[in-house]
Formats: sequence, structure tokens, C-alpha cells
Amino acid sequence: MQLVTWDTQWCCGLDGRVDVARIVRDALSMDAPDVLCLQEIAVNHPGLPGTPGDQVAQVRQALPPGWQVFFGAAVDTWTAAGRQRFGNLVATRLPVLQLQHHPLPYPADAGVRSMPRLCSVLTVASPLLGAVRVMTTHLEYYSRVQRMAQARALRALHLQACAQAARPPAPAADGSPFQDQPHTPHAVLCGDFNLQAGEPEYAHLAAPLSAEEAAGWAEPGVPALHDAWRLLHPHTPQPPTFCLFDRRFSGQPIACDFVWVSDSLKGRVRAMQIDGATQASDHQPVLLALG
Repeated sequence: MQLVTWDTQWCCGLDGRVDVARIVRDALSMDAPDVLCLQEIAVNHPGLPGTPGDQVAQVRQALPPGWQVFFGAAVDTWTAAGRQRFGNLVATRLPVLQLQHHPLPYPADAGVRSMPRLCSVLTVASPLLGAVRVMTTHLEYYSRVQRMAQARALRALHLQACAQAARPPAPAADGSPFQDQPHTPHAVLCGDFNLQAGEPEYAHLAAPLSAEEAAGWAEPGVPALHDAWRLLHPHTPQPPTFCLFDRRFSGQPIACDFVWVSDSLKGRVRAMQIDGATQASDHQPVLLALG
């Protein structure tokens, strides 16, 4: 299973041109992925540079036949421009088992610029791995208070799903909402985390399970999530994914777009690739290969 994650900046390239087809084309050129996780997808935001329209429909149109597209709006408001949405998009050519959208915490941080954030979770059926939860998100940029709260929530969501897989509910095959769900410990968490590897939010995501967290379903001390790059390259920092060409937000290029895998998948990480050449967004796309 191969996955590409990319903060698209509403598909606005460094040339100032909004081009959804270019984003899709560049993403699919990264070794034929099975899943695309795109952050910062806009619907009806004429105030943004390039005046993005319905980018969900445009992604769907740009993909080859056989792909399914799922959109989660972290921001969904009605203004003088009409309904405006902004959030995460997951597309896949694999069979889909379940879709969930989880609003992330949005604690008050007076006077700090911010917006709501979301984690979209699409459970797909991989022919080799079985059910895999694909979790994609875009954490708060300006507010450290909100970003830490969101990192804590992501960890909690993942551990809750792992506990459900280890200790599933009573079985049911009655066709009701109580029927069996695809609980799985296998997960990929990816997106733009708006933080670097040395920051507290990163450490929280990577921290081993406490006795309280593991109670009844896992061994304490096992990492909840593994940075896939570090599994492959433990002594080499991840190449930068932001500000390679445009230094408005950072004086130097940084890595803030990560791919995490569950402990159950740590032995399945085969390769990672970062496209350091494309300028179709202000971020660089990242590919993960599992096998």
C-alpha cells in the first residue's frame, strides 16, 4: 500500500496559479499511490489568492476512473459569499470500509489567529495488510495551546481505536448501526503538523504507552506511534517539506509534514520519498510505501 500526503495550500503553486489538476498529477507521479491525503482543500473561497472554487469536485474530475473522494471540512461556514468550506481530502482506489471525521480541540487562546481543525479517518482494505485506518490532519499553525491539545487528541483517537480492535464490542450482524465495525490496530497518521521533530507535541505523539493508557489491551512502554522516516533512517533527519523555495514563514527549510505508523505496522514500512522539486504548493509531498 502506498500513500501520498501533501499540504496543497488550496492547490496554489509558488507561481501564484491555483491548479488542482497539477496537484493531482504531481501526487500520482510519486510511484502510483493507492491513497492521497490532501490538506488545505478549499470550496468557495474567493478571498484566497487564486480564488479557489469547488476543489473537491475538481480533484474528483482530475483523478482516474476507480478513485473515490472523501472530504472533511474543518471550517464550514456561511458568509456573504455563500457556504465556504476548508479542510482535508482523502482519495483512494482501494475498497473503503469506514469514514469518520473527528473535530479536534479548539481551546480559547485570546488574541491569537486560529481556525478549527479536523482529523479525517478513512479505513481502507489493503490486499496485503487488511484493514488500515488512514488518519489525515492539519494542526494549528499559530496557537501552540491549540496545537498541543490537538496532538493529545490525535494520540487519544488512535489509542481508542487500538483498544477497540483489541477488545471489540459484542458482535452483531443485524444490519443496524450496532453491526460489526472494521476495528483495526493498523493505522497511518499523516499531514501537516505545523511543528518540528524537537517540539513537545511531537514528543507526545511518539511517547510510549503509559500503564493507564495500556490497561487491559497492550503492554506499557510500547510506542503509540512511530515516525516512519525515523524507522527507516534513525540517524538522518527528515528532509524539509516546507519553505524550500519560499521563506516567508521560516528563515530556513523545515520538516513539518510527517507520516506516523502504528506499532502494528512498524515492520511494514518499506520506503519513504519526498518530492523536493515540485513547486505546485508551498509544501512538498511525502510518499510512504508499506509492504
